[in-house]
This record gives sequence, structure tokens and C-alpha cells, in this order.
Amino acid sequence: MSKLDKFKRKDKNSDNVWSSISDLMSGLMIVFLFISVIFMSKVIDENTNIKKQQQTVENIVTTYEESKENIYEDLYNEFEGDMDKWHMEIDKDGTIRFKEPEVFFNKGESELKIQFKDILDSFFPRYINVIYENYKDKVTEIRIEGHTSSEWEEREDTKTAYFKNMELSQDRTRNVLEYVMNMPSLSKYEEWLIDNITANGMSYSHRIYNNGVEDKDASRRVEFRVITNSEKTINDIIDNYKE
Repeated sequence: MSKLDKFKRKDKNSDNVWSSISDLMSGLMIVFLFISVIFMSKVIDENTNIKKQQQTVENIVTTYEESKENIYEDLYNEFEGDMDKWHMEIDKDGTIRFKEPEVFFNKGESELKIQFKDILDSFFPRYINVIYENYKDKVTEIRIEGHTSSEWEEREDTKTAYFKNMELSQDRTRNVLEYVMNMPSLSKYEEWLIDNITANGMSYSHRIYNNGVEDKDASRRVEFRVITNSEKTINDIIDNYKE
């Protein structure tokens, strides 16, 4: 075999090697390109899902704010003429607060006083009418909350005073609930109320402070709160985020 033939054969083998390497590189490029396309698709999908979730949360927050604002306005319009004489206030979130403890119960007792029953006779049917007629599909709970100050007998320690006040506040809210649920004018709402209204004794876990000092009179109060679907969803999202 001549040197020329050997060179041609060697050159041909070299071409085959480079051709194989080229084919291999092309195959790897296709694989990398395929992986990149899959990765980019996942990133795009994740970004799309994040944007959808953000929009969903924004919609929930907007609905929550609008519902609270509407509830506040409707309740304020309904009770504007009664607030002063009942010593009642309405927060922007729709919470109604009765602020004069001596009107509700005798000190350390859970039985409703006549004056508070008279207020409830006028207040509660109108309150439920506003909520039910306008927001029944948006409400998950109506909370009757009883709050106390941190006071109890001086010889009791802090923990004992807390539980004594817890028992007292629970007894009081249960009596309020029982009284309003037995109103004849509310019989048509009975099933809905059973599903949605609760009594919650809070002891002194939500005291009111004035300049860093407990305001004991203001801390002793009864509140009516409306929990909406949007508020519950927001709380669930926050709880899931914490987990």
C-alpha cells in the first residue's frame, strides 16, 4: 500500500471519528435543549401559578375589605340614633361593643340585668335582620364575646384569676346567647343562628390599655363580631404560611 493510500485511509478514519463526535455533540445539544425547554416550561407554569395565587389573594382581600366596609355602614345607619344611650360603639371592622359593664351584669355575676335585656330586645333583632338580609351568604360566624378585666379577689394568684374570669365570661356570654336565641321574633332565623352564632368567653386575654395601663372599666365589655368567608380564608392562608 502506497503512502498516499495510507494517508487517505487515515484521513477517512479521522473523518469518521469527527463525524461520530459531531453526531454525539448534536445529540447532547438536543438533550440539553429538551431539558431547557422542560425547565423553562416549569418556570413559566410556576410563575403563572404564583401570579394566579397572588391575584386570588388580592381578590379575597378586596372582597374582605368591601364586605367589612359595607357591614360597618349598614350597622352604623341602623343604630346611629341608639349608640349614645346604649353606650355602644361600632368599629370599622363591624364589631359592636357595649362599653358600660354596670349595665350588663352585677359584679362577679353572670345573670343579665333588666336594663341589658331591654337593650338586647331592641338591638339584637335589628342586628340579625341587617346581617341576615344582606350578608347571610358571606358570613361564617357571629361571635358574642365576653371580656373581663384582670381583677378578681386579691388573695388569688394570676392564673387562678384568669380561669375564674374565664368561667365568668363564658357563663355571661352563654346567658346572652340563650336570651337572644329565645326571642320569639327571631324564630324564623333559628336554624341559621344555630349554624352560625357562638358564645365566647375571653376572660381578660384582650384587655384594653390606656397609655400602657389596663383600663379596667373599658376591658369589661360585651362585643358582637361578624366573621366573613373572606376573613376566614385570609386567616387560613396565614395559618398555612406559618406552618
